[in-house]
Amino acid sequence: MKQLLIILCLCGCFWSAVAQKTLNNFLPIQQKIKTWVDSGHYDGASIVVFQNNQILYKQYFGTYGPETVVYVASAGKWLVAATIAVLVDEGKLHWEDKVNHWLLEFTDAKGEATLAQLLSHTAGYPDYQPQSNPVDISQDLKSSVDNILPLPPDTLSGTKFKYGGLAMQVAGRMAEIATGKSWKKLFQEKIAHPLEMTQTHFTPVDSAGGHAPMLGGGARSTLQDYANFLSMIFNKGVFKGKRILSKKTIAFMQSDQIKNAKVQVGEFVERARGRKGTDIYGLGEWREEVNAQGEATLLSSPSWAGAYPWIDKTNGVYGFFLTHVTGFKKGFSPFFISHQLALDVRKALSQK
Repeated sequence: MKQLLIILCLCGCFWSAVAQKTLNNFLPIQQKIKTWVDSGHYDGASIVVFQNNQILYKQYFGTYGPETVVYVASAGKWLVAATIAVLVDEGKLHWEDKVNHWLLEFTDAKGEATLAQLLSHTAGYPDYQPQSNPVDISQDLKSSVDNILPLPPDTLSGTKFKYGGLAMQVAGRMAEIATGKSWKKLFQEKIAHPLEMTQTHFTPVDSAGGHAPMLGGGARSTLQDYANFLSMIFNKGVFKGKRILSKKTIAFMQSDQIKNAKVQVGEFVERARGRKGTDIYGLGEWREEVNAQGEATLLSSPSWAGAYPWIDKTNGVYGFFLTHVTGFKKGFSPFFISHQLALDVRKALSQK
């Protein structure tokens, strides 16, 4: 018995030392985020990192705590694609469905775009509502999509990658028509509830009573909620033993969806990783890095406001940096800063 107690004590000391070393390796990341907050870029922030489904690091900064709910802006695009992907798995929608199959009023070129193109920014739609238009105060997808209908297409579907939000509104409306349920109910039923994302919702983002149509920009979430979502994606569609998405659908979402569409110089992946390939986007997610077989190994959905979720398959890591910019200052761009954290985590893990 005495020998067993000694062994257990030694094991405890060993793992305690390992945990402390891990924390020490993450100190540069902690200091970097603290500097961002102390400099006034953010009121607060939080970060969580998992490796092989085990939590490695979690920290809160400034005004943020476990219950802090934040608008995650474009990080919501991943959530949108996943919600619709569930409907594809159920056979209610198909990636090749054209807009005019579900929305008969789309009789121009916009109606020829497919569901997959709507979620990969290759549908040929304008990225956002023209600034000359009144602020969109729509409270549902139907009226919001009605505002998109008269806009001329930007180009033919499948010919150009143009990052934005309008096309995702149309994809969401297709989902509503296919199921007879509101987007709010669909998201809660298909993603939020099964993933225990109790504080995650899609809502308007400005004080005018609505927002310019951008389904992929109006999500609010917490650190743990979004981490639950990443866990499901990382584990190929399974969360706590329950399958949410099929392996096939997860793989399709992560595959190159740009195909032959033209990508302009200076898009996110080129600026963030220096990679000039055109295979930079899947469905609702950026393909930051790919292997020799063309498979995505670093996936993300960064936000203009700073939130940054990522999955690093090479290192068995997924993580989420939750924050929201308080004011833009010269030389600081949250969209092109937060991605550093994925590489910082790699560096922390590589230290012996």
